[in-house]
Amino acid sequence: MPASSSMREASSNGPAASTAASTLTLTNNLKHFSSGLAGGIVSAIVLQPADLLKTRVQQSHDARLIPTVRAILSGPNPISTLWRGSIPSAIRTGVGSGLYFATLNIFRKTVHNSTSTKPSTVTNLLTGSAARVFAGFVMMPITIIKVRYESTFYSYNSIPHACRDIFAKEGVRGFFSGFGATAIRDGPYAGVYVSFYEASKGVFRRLYSSGERVGVVDHEQSAALVNLSSGLTAGVLATAATNPFDALKTRIQLFPETYTNLWVAGRKVIGEEGFMALFDGLGLRMGRKALSSAVMWTAYEEGMRRWALAAKQKGGNAEV
Repeated sequence: MPASSSMREASSNGPAASTAASTLTLTNNLKHFSSGLAGGIVSAIVLQPADLLKTRVQQSHDARLIPTVRAILSGPNPISTLWRGSIPSAIRTGVGSGLYFATLNIFRKTVHNSTSTKPSTVTNLLTGSAARVFAGFVMMPITIIKVRYESTFYSYNSIPHACRDIFAKEGVRGFFSGFGATAIRDGPYAGVYVSFYEASKGVFRRLYSSGERVGVVDHEQSAALVNLSSGLTAGVLATAATNPFDALKTRIQLFPETYTNLWVAGRKVIGEEGFMALFDGLGLRMGRKALSSAVMWTAYEEGMRRWALAAKQKGGNAEV
């Protein structure tokens, strides 16, 4: 039975039914959160070196990828350097992804309950953007710590040390530096991503279904390939469109005294370094972001599929 029907019945069947419906809704949201959490942690740890390199390339227009990689690899601890900031990154990406998918589910259910129609492209765009901005705001302090951990301009030896230093020098506001640029980058990115992702799934589903018919892949493999291919396609397109905001966000978070807000950062970067400076780190970000989103969404979809399968086998409500 659809969740919307369950809720309508609950409202007319008394407190017990209402409590049961609330419990079902909470359980479903926790499933979305846990699936997103797992996907976020996996993608963050696997792709941390690319994220660190992106930060170091963007921290200065003079920085270049190959010299940066050589400097790290020739250093005393290249492995630990490449994975520097993994803990705050895993916390940020894992919890942030969990919040994002749970919030996205709530927004989509709310729209569905009021319209009783399948989410349109506009609905995907708006709900994806709103969910990402909300999750980004909640996780902003961890994002600040993560970026500064990865940079060569700060030498924090622990998360508590970073928190004390930021608060002492910048106050509470320091934990939210660059949120405007982050929201402008992540909101449209998530909205565009969800829209392209849902559209791509139909295309790749038809493509891989032919493989199922001839026995090249089974149904589970086909489903995973659909999710991964759709994620990569959507990630590449959405990343290219939002890279300028990512470059400005990095400058604001690393040098808040110089780049005080998005407008100032944009004028200063373009005026001193040229328009193309807004696309510093694009190749790295495109590869990392597309792969990260693909891994995250594939893990999320697989997690939700397993939740639904387990519920179905137990004879319970399979809706997630």
